[in-house]
Amino acid sequence: MKNTILIMALATSMVSLGQTQLKYPKTQKGEVIDVYFDTNVADPYRWLEDDRSIETGNWVKAQNEVTYDYLSKIPFRNDLKSRLEQLWNYEKISAPFKEGSFTYYYKNNGLQNQSVLYRKDAKGVESVFLDPNTFSKDGTSSLGGVNFSEDGSIVAYSISEGGSDWRSVIVMDAISKKILEPTLVDIKFSGVSWKGNEGFYYSSYDKPNGSELSAKTDQHKLYYHKLGTSQKEDKVVFGLEQKRRYVGGYVTEDNRFLIISAANSTYGNELYIQDLTKPNSPIITIVDNFNTSNSIIENEGSKLFIETDWNAPNGRIVTVDFSNPKPENWKDFIAETENVLSPSTGGGYFFAHYMKDAVSVVKQYDYQGKLVREIKLPGVGTAGGFGGKKKEKTLYFSFTNYITPGSTYSFDADSGLSKVYETPKIDFKSSDYESKQIFYTSKDGTKIPMIITYKKGLKLNGKNPTILYAYGGFNVSITPSFSIANAVWMENGGVYAVPNIRGGGEYGKKWHDAGTKMQKQNVFDDFIAAAEYLIAQKYTSSDFLAIRGGSNGGLLVGATMTQRPDLMKVAIPAVGVMDMLRYHTFTAGAGWAYDYGTAQDSKEMFNYLKGYSPVHNVKPGVKYPATMVTTGDHDDRVVPAHSFKFAAELQDKQAGNNPTLIRIDINAGHGAGKSVAATIQENVDIQAFILFNMGFTQLPK
Repeated sequence: MKNTILIMALATSMVSLGQTQLKYPKTQKGEVIDVYFDTNVADPYRWLEDDRSIETGNWVKAQNEVTYDYLSKIPFRNDLKSRLEQLWNYEKISAPFKEGSFTYYYKNNGLQNQSVLYRKDAKGVESVFLDPNTFSKDGTSSLGGVNFSEDGSIVAYSISEGGSDWRSVIVMDAISKKILEPTLVDIKFSGVSWKGNEGFYYSSYDKPNGSELSAKTDQHKLYYHKLGTSQKEDKVVFGLEQKRRYVGGYVTEDNRFLIISAANSTYGNELYIQDLTKPNSPIITIVDNFNTSNSIIENEGSKLFIETDWNAPNGRIVTVDFSNPKPENWKDFIAETENVLSPSTGGGYFFAHYMKDAVSVVKQYDYQGKLVREIKLPGVGTAGGFGGKKKEKTLYFSFTNYITPGSTYSFDADSGLSKVYETPKIDFKSSDYESKQIFYTSKDGTKIPMIITYKKGLKLNGKNPTILYAYGGFNVSITPSFSIANAVWMENGGVYAVPNIRGGGEYGKKWHDAGTKMQKQNVFDDFIAAAEYLIAQKYTSSDFLAIRGGSNGGLLVGATMTQRPDLMKVAIPAVGVMDMLRYHTFTAGAGWAYDYGTAQDSKEMFNYLKGYSPVHNVKPGVKYPATMVTTGDHDDRVVPAHSFKFAAELQDKQAGNNPTLIRIDINAGHGAGKSVAATIQENVDIQAFILFNMGFTQLPK
């Protein structure tokens, strides 16, 4: 009797919380008006773009107080956290790699905020090499790339603070672990590629005027750093005269060539090459336009192997000699197929990774282009790896899907034999769950694949809490992978559905292009049609449907909820691109124009962008779903002003009592390097918010 009364009391208090209009912090409106092609567009929350102002800081603090007060009153939030921590708490070990006389690998004992880089010597003695948990007290500094010199005696490793894309690089003697020179600073969107043991190449922008987190950065440069010299002496190798937004340089394994890729957008690149065996040799142009995507993945002497989508939307590998490397001389090595190609090399072989309806197929080829074998994978899902140095005959690959925690396998490159190297000991019984791929029809008749995952025995009664997740942009493919957070969601009776919508790369360049610029609405239509399928088939209903996505996927959620607010109960847009008229004015946002176009391109493009831009399509008097916008105050990829302005619009115009909150992580960026503790808490808060706003007062097991 007492339990019954307690549950009733909880239910009453929770319904009261859910139905009472929250008191949000007052968001001041400014008078800013922009003019686009004779059209006035008000931007009342422009002041929130200033991430350095006291006013913005106070707004962030006030919004978080409201959000965390709301979340703290959800009765099962702590239970959710306990289970998520329990499931997360298992040892995770990466595939090993050899450098010099040591074998290196990452390991996390379960709940460490950052994974630790260990190594074993020739006798098998294990020691900690780098522990990023010591970089900061709160776990907000993370280890980025770790790159060794040719003989493995020196290492250059990068550090990110507070989730920022700006990095510092530390050069250290790998044997003694002695720091060799002052830290290199202000490095962004860059790898480190060694030239022997002498020095390395890296890329960066000049530090911008104004905020380093939001000011525009659009001239990327490739530098060479010679060991023993100061960073001020580093030579610009490329990008001084040729202004490009993205520049990268990497050295071939034999140290013969420097390869340079240059781009102005996230698709399409120029390709250059320099012979490093001859002092002061010229940089030679291979591809002189941005119409195709190209990279040199291997060389054998002067013979170059190039991955390209030139005349091959699904990708192919071609060969050409360095002496005359122009595209007209390219010859097929691995021809284009009906499936999208993503190759790797290692052990003296090529590995052609294909996506067939978003799942992996891997084929092995020799250096003559002869098929050696199709590799038998552990199941239907996503395989990654099969990369390494030419001389290493033991390679490694990972395998996962939505119900299979990622395991690592060793692979003998000559015999093709594989065996389990590391499998996680996790408290999750995969056999209790199932994933099913279906194909549904979008608005224009296009067939879209979707994988739906849930606990066996699910009743199709329209009452199952469901998360619909997608991305839909930038040629990014969403392939099946295990998530601890999703495992907890499904344990609690939840359905997890992922459609492979247009804008992604699952079916090659044509699929990507079908979701760009003035075809972007296809992406939203595909997502809406996925929701309608789930409802029609009674997996769920609008009262039990949540939509979720991050970055470009945050835009997807924002556009979908403003176009069809009736379709879902809850919306979770994360680190989203929400202001489509101004996205290109922040950091490296101008590089996204291949996918989006810009409001300055033409009147037609402006009208199209304004027609779906989430910030500009929140209407007064509309009942929007319960919404929790999430972002990080140090996000310098998609600046938090996007999320700030969208949340302000929702809070100002929301009809009805559905909460419209914003959860702002402090000292966090776009997502990379986020601590385990912060990741767990974010997932707890998202799932608690979703379930509570679907009417649950306890976990629906």
